[in-house]
Amino acid sequence: MGAVLIEGPKWCGKTTTAAQWARSIISLQDTDHREEYLMTAATKPSFLLEGEAPRLIDEWQDAPMLWDAVRTKVDERGMAGQFILTGSNAIDDSKIHHSGTGRISRLEMLPMSLWEYGESNGTISLMDMFDNPQQEVFAQTELTMEEIIFAACRGGWPATLRLQDDTSKLLVATEYVKSVYKNDISRIDGVKRNSKLARLILKSYARNISTLAKTASIFSDVTAADNIECSRPTFENYVEALEKLFVIMDIDAWCPAIRSKTAIQSRPKRAFCDPSIAVAALGLTPDALMTQLKTFGFIFEQMCARDLRVYSAAHDGTLSYYRDRYGLEADLVLHLADGRYALIECKLGSHEINDGASHLLELKKLIQEHNREAKQVPLREPDLLIILTGGQMAYTRPDGVKVIPLSCLKD
Repeated sequence: MGAVLIEGPKWCGKTTTAAQWARSIISLQDTDHREEYLMTAATKPSFLLEGEAPRLIDEWQDAPMLWDAVRTKVDERGMAGQFILTGSNAIDDSKIHHSGTGRISRLEMLPMSLWEYGESNGTISLMDMFDNPQQEVFAQTELTMEEIIFAACRGGWPATLRLQDDTSKLLVATEYVKSVYKNDISRIDGVKRNSKLARLILKSYARNISTLAKTASIFSDVTAADNIECSRPTFENYVEALEKLFVIMDIDAWCPAIRSKTAIQSRPKRAFCDPSIAVAALGLTPDALMTQLKTFGFIFEQMCARDLRVYSAAHDGTLSYYRDRYGLEADLVLHLADGRYALIECKLGSHEINDGASHLLELKKLIQEHNREAKQVPLREPDLLIILTGGQMAYTRPDGVKVIPLSCLKD
């Protein structure tokens, strides 16, 4: 491609990573030159594109006209690897004239996974399992439950790598959340928003992560607070802004044709880009979560979702979930671009593994029964059945379900 766009939540390392590949850099948030850059972008945007390639244009969305300028320059030069764009906001399509298809490739960056942070030993490769689904797995991790809880509270923020003490590391997520509701939610599109309302929405979302809470329920929770007036359209506008900031990253339902449409849940599962956001929004600590393992179970699922998104990114992986009104579920369904997929349950302790395995096996059986009766194209059977745990031992059960500590997994 002539250009690549790296997008994702702020503080996840987009600029630092891109700068390692760039040979020239321009940052639109450089305070010394910001006004000059914006004026140039408005009058002659091609001037800002001059420089040795690949040229990094950081926070390009501050001057949306650069998108079309990059697309035009890519066509003129007819060469690959010319520009790297980075941004913490989703593209506002109303301000650009061309999608960039065929010229600008999009990459999504997330906070670091346990493997990238160095806490997963990486003894089990997700992609190796997809390539060799019948091969048994066996591995062990030294990461304790206390360390897993701390990792979730700290999050995958690169800024924590240079900090020495645990207290400072935990403050990074707290400061991130404050920045979102005090500044970013208004700066994203120049619309002044109430920071107190934004904080309450984040807190309510955090209380409902990894659940299928209805939008109406979250709205009611937010408006129940004293001295807060908020209409439904205003609430939805705030949520949309948080999605554009890549803070909220809900997980859609997987609705295969194995039940009637009325039987399968279709609401999104509530999720953040990193588990630490939920912890910080709720004001929780690692010590508190040690005595609230039921609550941590929801947070652990968020960490599993983040890591699976990271590990499958190079294969265009997408996450969904399955749940029906008969109680059958898979916490996560990971689909690869080539059609392969895994049914996944996220279970903290060993006593929950049997329940998780029974759900996965029953869902696989339901798919098989559907295929025997199907009159049209059959549904592909799951390639993997996986239970991600907070335990320390990875193994394959006699029924074929793979039990894997999250701290053993890599891409």
